[in-house]
Amino acid sequence: MKETSKTTSTSPRELVITRVFDAPRELVFKAWTDQNHVAQWWGPKGFTNPLCKWEAKAGSTIRVNMQGPDGKVYPMGGVFREIIPPERLVFVTTAHFDDENKPILENLNTVTFEEYEGKTRLTLHVTVLKATPEAEGPLAGMKEGWSQSLDKLDTLVTKIRKKRG
Repeated sequence: MKETSKTTSTSPRELVITRVFDAPRELVFKAWTDQNHVAQWWGPKGFTNPLCKWEAKAGSTIRVNMQGPDGKVYPMGGVFREIIPPERLVFVTTAHFDDENKPILENLNTVTFEEYEGKTRLTLHVTVLKATPEAEGPLAGMKEGWSQSLDKLDTLVTKIRKKRG
């Protein structure tokens, strides 16, 4: 049986998702590093990104405003730590801000891209660096949110691959 997707969690503060995309590694990597692509797939199903500042280079800041189907905006910040094309991305994200505009959730995200039988095996490793008690809800939805985002990423890279022929 061919590997397509696997999710593991060693603790509520760690998530690992491995998924195989039927697309070349360079394309999947570009979908993670081009802000126009990221704006199309980032966030759970039904979410859009009216603001997406995503310059994938070490030290660059991240700013994404995810907008839910109900119109509510969920701002996210962060910074890129490491970019090794087309193999690896490391970045920190901050989200769900309190009344003092301090993040209640901070995650370290490591994404690796491997050649796999003519496709791309992507592994996303999320480690929670900071979570206040108010972050319980977002933490509970982290696995599903990332799974839905990766579904949207798969749709995007499939569309691009087919367009290229």
